[in-house]
Amino acid sequence: MSFVKNNSVNLNYSFPSVASPLIREIPEEERPREKLLLRGAGALSNAEIMALFFGTGRPGMSAIDLGRELLNRFGSLKGISRASIEQLSEMNGIGPAKAAQLAAVFEFGHRLAGERFSSEAIDSAESVYELLGPEMGRLTQEVIRVVLLNTKNRMIQVVEVSKGTVDQTIAHPRDILKAALQFSASGFILVHNHPSGDPTPSSADYAVTKNLREAARIMKIEFVDHVIIGSESGEESDPFFSFREAGLI
Repeated sequence: MSFVKNNSVNLNYSFPSVASPLIREIPEEERPREKLLLRGAGALSNAEIMALFFGTGRPGMSAIDLGRELLNRFGSLKGISRASIEQLSEMNGIGPAKAAQLAAVFEFGHRLAGERFSSEAIDSAESVYELLGPEMGRLTQEVIRVVLLNTKNRMIQVVEVSKGTVDQTIAHPRDILKAALQFSASGFILVHNHPSGDPTPSSADYAVTKNLREAARIMKIEFVDHVIIGSESGEESDPFFSFREAGLI
């Protein structure tokens, strides 16, 4: 028995695209705002948190999915925080307004982290990292800052002394000590970042520390520490290096 094919069959079907559900289409208890009220902020994913301050997504995409797309593009919250306003604004659905909101949120977190050190002593490199690490660890160029301290090792001010390239910056001991004298600080902590993420000191870092230690001794200002900020890698090693803890100050 034979079969005769009389007609060809067109298999080129086209399927309608499926848009992601809008927030109003999500079950009420799973919407970010309602979930936060019922279970607390800790129950929200990173994308849901961003959806709350975005408010809206873009046509065919919810604010939650816009948050996911942003995370996918930059890899993590830290990656987003390192992006410029221009880079964020290039994304469809973000624009200058939402980019500015993101920048403000990250700055808010940085300032909140620093408030406690106006009333508590900065007594370890870990404290320095808590104060400046989250923000300096996401910078794409080297920056030198000085944490100025009073006689109780409480923070008076953080002063930016120098900003350099992706792998080098220059600061003279007189510029660092000038900031300490300007604010009548009794001591200071030198802090700079390595954009590579590796906090291991370079030969230049050792030389700066040695020269600054001698200059501070002459000026009778306590050089408390020099801390290099790297980035968290998920390994056991600290994301910072302390010259004091290494016995070099």
